[in-house]
Amino acid sequence: MAVHVPKFVLFSFIITTFLHSIATEGDWNTKDFQRREHSLTKPYQGSGMGIPHWDMLGSTMVTNNYIRLTPDRQSKMGAIWNNVPCFVRNWEVHVQFEVHGSGKSLFGDGFAVWYTKDRMLPGNVFGNADPFVGLAVFLDTYSNHNGPHNHNHPYISAMVNNGSLTYDHDTDGTHTQLAGCESQFRNKKYDTFLAIRYEGNTLTVSVDIDNKNGWKECFSVSGIKLPVGYFFGLSAATGDLADNHDIISVKFYELATDSKEQEAVYDGLPEAQSMEPPRDRVDDNKGSYLLGNLTGWKLLVIIILLIIGVGVCVMVGIIIFQKQQENSRKRFY
Repeated sequence: MAVHVPKFVLFSFIITTFLHSIATEGDWNTKDFQRREHSLTKPYQGSGMGIPHWDMLGSTMVTNNYIRLTPDRQSKMGAIWNNVPCFVRNWEVHVQFEVHGSGKSLFGDGFAVWYTKDRMLPGNVFGNADPFVGLAVFLDTYSNHNGPHNHNHPYISAMVNNGSLTYDHDTDGTHTQLAGCESQFRNKKYDTFLAIRYEGNTLTVSVDIDNKNGWKECFSVSGIKLPVGYFFGLSAATGDLADNHDIISVKFYELATDSKEQEAVYDGLPEAQSMEPPRDRVDDNKGSYLLGNLTGWKLLVIIILLIIGVGVCVMVGIIIFQKQQENSRKRFY
């Protein structure tokens, strides 16, 4: 005798089987997924007052919608650091952030994303200690450095350090950077994102700041060796100029790796095979900054005025000398 099965029971069975197959398929690919212990998403706080797996430093403030590293006030420093070391060989980090403030033409200083040996060490490099050991990606908004620039701000760059280099604010770190690109991410009315991907000794930094829901590559550099066991962190600082530096989320993904292409885990110091060639800067406290901006007829006028000024000084000197000679002759008569 045929058994009649209600349609809703049959439908439930099909849905359950489909969901089970998805879950089973996900179990096979266990490396290509988000790692919660290195991620930071809403709601930020756990059962207590702190944030699970993260520690705060300086002026950092947690709200329901964002984590503010610095307010739009002068001389502030804040940071948030993951307290779980990362032992993933190939990874990608997505940072949703917002940098905004009242400044229209002058603002600063910016924030940085870190993957370093040491953590929770305040300092003068976007709120972190210098020198450091590891990787840093800088989002520099300070547009009033010494001398003229060959790039605009905001500016994104990366630096790998084995502890022997220092970041030079007066040159925007261009003497130690791997690569960089301009990125107008400040004061946007929509969400802005940064992606840092490290796979197969290649570092790729991309952004989504145009509300297009897609990544645009900023730069990609090969020959980068990063050890495992370091810590992720984000820090920001303000000086005479200021901005709000807000972190909305940090999502860490372990990248799937073909077993045939797995590389040996690197346990040495961070290393970069090459860096961008240093770019010339003009130090404005040497006086050449002003002359560097003068070209064409303006420079000609300055030269003519200098010549006239020297001529006037010579004539005045001659007249004074002749007067002194006449006075000395009168004394002998």
